Amino acid sequence: MDLQFHRNIGIMAHIDAGKTTTTERILYYTGITHKMGEVDEGTAVMDWMEQEKERGITITSATTTCFWKNHRINIIDTPGHVDFTVEVERSLRVLDGVIAVFCGVAGVQPQSETVWRQANNYKVPRIAFVNKMDRVGANFPKVIKMMKERLSMVPIPVQIPYGSGEDFKGVIDLIEMCAYIYKEESLGLEYVVEKIPESYFEEATFWRERMLESIAECDEEFMEYYFSDQPVETEKIISALRRITIGLKGYPVLCGSAYRNKGIQPLLDAVVNYLPSPLDVPPPEGTNPLTGEKVTVKVDNNAPLSALVFKVMTDPFVGQLTYIRVYSGMISSGKTVYNPHKNVKERIGRILRMHANKREEIERIEAGDIGAVVGLKNAVTGETLCDENFPIVFESMHFPEPVVSVTIEPKTKADEARLSTALHKLTIEDPTFKVKFDSETNQTIISGMGELHLEIILDRLKREFKVDASIGKPQVAYKETITQKAEGEGKYIRQTGGKGQYGHVILEVEPLKRGEGFKFVNKIVGGIIPKEFILAIEKGVRETMEHGVLAGYPVIDILVVLKGGSYHEVDSSDLAFKIAANMAMKAAMKKGNPVLLEPFMKMEIVTPEEYVGNVIGDLNSRRAKIISIDREGNSYVIKTVAPLANLFAYATALRSLTQGRGIYVMEFSHYAEVPQEVLAQMGLAQGQNL
Repeated sequence: MDLQFHRNIGIMAHIDAGKTTTTERILYYTGITHKMGEVDEGTAVMDWMEQEKERGITITSATTTCFWKNHRINIIDTPGHVDFTVEVERSLRVLDGVIAVFCGVAGVQPQSETVWRQANNYKVPRIAFVNKMDRVGANFPKVIKMMKERLSMVPIPVQIPYGSGEDFKGVIDLIEMCAYIYKEESLGLEYVVEKIPESYFEEATFWRERMLESIAECDEEFMEYYFSDQPVETEKIISALRRITIGLKGYPVLCGSAYRNKGIQPLLDAVVNYLPSPLDVPPPEGTNPLTGEKVTVKVDNNAPLSALVFKVMTDPFVGQLTYIRVYSGMISSGKTVYNPHKNVKERIGRILRMHANKREEIERIEAGDIGAVVGLKNAVTGETLCDENFPIVFESMHFPEPVVSVTIEPKTKADEARLSTALHKLTIEDPTFKVKFDSETNQTIISGMGELHLEIILDRLKREFKVDASIGKPQVAYKETITQKAEGEGKYIRQTGGKGQYGHVILEVEPLKRGEGFKFVNKIVGGIIPKEFILAIEKGVRETMEHGVLAGYPVIDILVVLKGGSYHEVDSSDLAFKIAANMAMKAAMKKGNPVLLEPFMKMEIVTPEEYVGNVIGDLNSRRAKIISIDREGNSYVIKTVAPLANLFAYATALRSLTQGRGIYVMEFSHYAEVPQEVLAQMGLAQGQNL
């Protein structure tokens, strides 16, 4: 199929906005399924994991393929819960376009802002779908206003709702100026296109004028045409909207009710009309790992192969499944591919097109397409696969660091061996899930993005891997950093008769801004330390940073400059320089006034008016900082930032404070210094080792 008829799209939104229900309707209307799945009944095709069916939430991004008006549409349904943000992040990396779903009642929610920001980072064109227009309290103009204010974007409504709440009948199309009325008895498969009723004509005309003006403001070509007083043709509007969407200048907004089967067909038309094909987005850029030069790939089956691994999964029937997006060339079964990250060649076994967890075997994956392959043992999320003669590395993905840790222990001896295998498989699948062994306490510690994340991991261990394990209380993932510039020297000299060991390193450490991570700069000149030992020094530095000097927590946001040192022609070795770097790093960090950092969470709490005082009083006791309190209808929305250490089991506390009527969402915000009084409670003063 010609690539211009391809669409690689994702569906993303806040939890409970209706992403999965929207996807289920798309599959039904495109003929992929013959019975609609329902999230509430646990029959949704895309929520295939047991945990998803039970909880009614999406945990893992599922991919599927459908066809609409001669176009192939690859769809990834992503989770809305912030604990599974990695699934959204890695999906956005390989998508060309996105349907952002918003709730017609709640509008733009905190997680909507997060996923919108993620899509901005990856420069992904989007269309918006305001769902749940059949709900009491649905307010289309309010949602449009919230989009402008909270997302700083240009919404361009191309439809308005026909009726609202219980009386929601369908949608009014502002481009064709007609009404789509859906037949309940045919589950929305059949609909009637009618003239706009008199009672809605004035409103529709007002919104159409606004739409045309917005298009003219965003697109110069359309502006000239619009002000030339010619009658405005449908084709001109659609092509201008396509240019605007692909150019990220504005975002067409549609509306409907996925649950009530209304507005899905026009949404599919919008995917075809406005979202880009693989040929419309800028060609992906990578780097030649041998020369460091920038390489641009051509989206063409005959070009050398380049593909990105965006997900790895363990399938009980076929083993390890590797999901890939092919950018150029083709992948066929039996073909050998090269992984430049690990400098290994691997042979592709079977090639599959996935429909959630069902598989369809295919012969190849072509340029611009998404699929899954069996047989890759070494590839992990974010790595590139390519042709050995044309090596290329695409920019890797950046994943947030986990903020919650728990200790985990197998319940029986039989579980012990299975546990390490299962944990290894889960870390390959999920880059935000980390496992480490603490040699001092002989405990295995697992870390994740939140309590729900670790709960699901535990559940999966039990069900998929048949491992029974018990976990300790959640612990905060503290970090350490320094607050001032400092220098440290490390000398490792051993004479044991015969060949000795000699390594001498002088390092300078400097604090970086929050979130800047770790940077290593080599300023050695004149060969006072040979090049071959620099890597060992960096390795020694990185290893030292895993356990800080204050309380043994990982060190972040630090610049390390290798300034000087010396070597011995015979006795110097990688090991000696690694140990010397470790000594120098510890000395420098102790002088750099080390501090402890704790994760802060951004929260949005919705509570009825009568409980506002209780909720705020409780937040103050948790060291929370109130950002804003806004009235929305009969409820109040409290925005706040609070340290994670004081938020464990907050769901239970909020329920009792509000008699079960308060709800909240939270996501990671930033790391900040732990106050002195809290350090004292922890039995730790700044600058003192535990």
